[in-house]
Amino acid sequence: MSARSFKRDSPSRRRPAAYRYLIFHKPYDVLSQFTDRQGQRLTLKDYIPVGDVYPIGRLDRDSEGLMLLSNHGVLQHRLSDPTHGHPRTYWVQVEGMPTPEALAALATGVMVQGQQTRPAEVQCLPTAPALPPRVPPIRQRQTIPTCWLALTLREGRNRQVRRMTAAVGYPTLRLVRVQIGPLHLADLPQGQWRSLRVKERQTLGEWVGLSL
Repeated sequence: MSARSFKRDSPSRRRPAAYRYLIFHKPYDVLSQFTDRQGQRLTLKDYIPVGDVYPIGRLDRDSEGLMLLSNHGVLQHRLSDPTHGHPRTYWVQVEGMPTPEALAALATGVMVQGQQTRPAEVQCLPTAPALPPRVPPIRQRQTIPTCWLALTLREGRNRQVRRMTAAVGYPTLRLVRVQIGPLHLADLPQGQWRSLRVKERQTLGEWVGLSL
């Protein structure tokens, strides 16, 4: 199916039974698309042997975590349209220990490329989350501690999380998306995918106002 025909799809033209809903735990250094024109990077095609599904939203090559894929065009629009402001939660390892002032700035909004970010939810995690080691490992300096933040955004600008933490003086070292709305990364192993379970699909449908 071409991208053009996919965009024209509507619930009345396709049976709901034809729709697919997948989640994937994207590893570091994998492109969040199915092709690489240069043929030098790993892509979703190297992990997901399912045709006719498309990523809803993207993760940068150097970011990890939860991705949602589907061939349901209306769902893609609902989740991608910034006017809906659907929350996405990230675990962010930053260099240094953010001050209360820095955390407050992230929560209220900082200037990124000349625009103020929307209010966000941010908190320091008491311990490092249980995540598989990153390959290659992050750079660390023994004299500078690191801290993990839980950061929930309701917008999706290019490299937004990294630019936000840099704006308050704490560069991002590792970035993992763990939640998209009601969907959680949970215990899905890195590099693995699965179809949404019935309950997850129903919950996602209720959340976006669609019958999935």
